[in-house]
Amino acid sequence: MRDAFHEELNALTDRLVQMTHLVRSAISRATTALLDADLQLAESVISQDAEVNRLYKEVETSIFELMATQQPVAVDLRTAITALRMGGDLERMGDLAEHVAKIARMRHPESAIPAEVRDTILEMGQIAERLVTKTGSCIATQDVELAKELDDDDDAMDRLHRRLFRVLLSKDWAHGIEPAIDITLTGRYYERYADHAVRVARDVVYLVTGDRPDSSSAS
Repeated sequence: MRDAFHEELNALTDRLVQMTHLVRSAISRATTALLDADLQLAESVISQDAEVNRLYKEVETSIFELMATQQPVAVDLRTAITALRMGGDLERMGDLAEHVAKIARMRHPESAIPAEVRDTILEMGQIAERLVTKTGSCIATQDVELAKELDDDDDAMDRLHRRLFRVLLSKDWAHGIEPAIDITLTGRYYERYADHAVRVARDVVYLVTGDRPDSSSAS
């Protein structure tokens, strides 16, 4: 019975890693759709978010069944609860990628991103991809040291987010209110995507060590 229980926990890990692959692809394609005004790519991100939601529902259902039938305690209980938290964060990351894609769709056939901030948005997308790639590795390997590295990447995302606001508030901004709103929302979506990735990594640390890292910067 316990062997079957741990096999199911391993299956949960596999689903979570699969979710990281999906949300990495989603944010990558959403960034490209945003910068290139690629409607087809944006639509693919929006439609495929259903697969992320499906996997999260599988994770949620499996965990509830395990808790009801196996009544896990100690480390096993921590594993189940942590997996549920991770799945929720990854599902939200998929939603945030979808939000970016919807901005691209809304402004098509124009790009929602003026030239002044294209490099910043591109870099934010690259950091988001790096974060979720590391997150997937953390989940698969339970590598605590790798999990701790994500804070540095998140700091880089925060710096880029602040850079966006400096451009928007500059007296040289000539694009009006609507593009400013688009960019404000877009920057927030990338920042929150990074925050959720850090939360997942911190859950890995908690799972392995039993200690909850300081979460003040990823609220």
